[in-house]
Amino acid sequence: MTATCTLPVVSNHLLNYLPRLEYQWFIENCTPVELLFGETLNIADEAIKYVYFPVTGCISLLIEVVEKQSFAMGLIGNEGMLGATLALENSNAAMKSIVQSSGRALRMDAAKFNHRLESNPLVRKLILNYLYVVMQQLAQTGACNNAHEVKQRLARWLLMTQDRTHSDHLQLTHQLLAKMLGVRRSAVTIAAGYLQQQGIISYNRGQISILSRAGLEQSSCQCYFAAVNSYQKTSAIYK
Repeated sequence: MTATCTLPVVSNHLLNYLPRLEYQWFIENCTPVELLFGETLNIADEAIKYVYFPVTGCISLLIEVVEKQSFAMGLIGNEGMLGATLALENSNAAMKSIVQSSGRALRMDAAKFNHRLESNPLVRKLILNYLYVVMQQLAQTGACNNAHEVKQRLARWLLMTQDRTHSDHLQLTHQLLAKMLGVRRSAVTIAAGYLQQQGIISYNRGQISILSRAGLEQSSCQCYFAAVNSYQKTSAIYK
């Protein structure tokens, strides 16, 4: 029997949608861990060992299109979780996942999480509803990568990162952003330079500061707002 404990204040929205008893079970059966910048959490087509519920920081979902070139298809922060595809009864990761911004998370063994999914239909339903949101995000990113300029995509990615880190100061190198967007580093340098000239961001040695949220939103494409609206509408399903 799991020992009782005083529940911490957890700002993971997905967990917060759970009924009190389920929320308590997850808190007591998760281990607090640090998410380290650049850390690989999952490899595509390899077994998922742990699921993660970010509290701070965020995780990127990457797919390789050619050797040594990848696109970031999704971003996970405290609105969701990494490993939700276990609800589809597939034990392997669909994409590579790396920590884009350092932070904290609650981690659970995949086997224990699977057992809870099997024994509690309500938890499975919640996770499947969240997966619907993720699928929309992936589809939106795929369309965005094909249709919009690097400047717009960079602005969108910075907005998504800020939403999940809740900070105006982001730890993002040009090299990492190039990997996220699937473009050459020089393309990111040009796009970031434009945003800096407009007074929207400042950049110094791998640190990006967002100076104007409104300016970043104006520079982004509609894909950012479409994803936000989708999440807000779908989150009503959780309640």
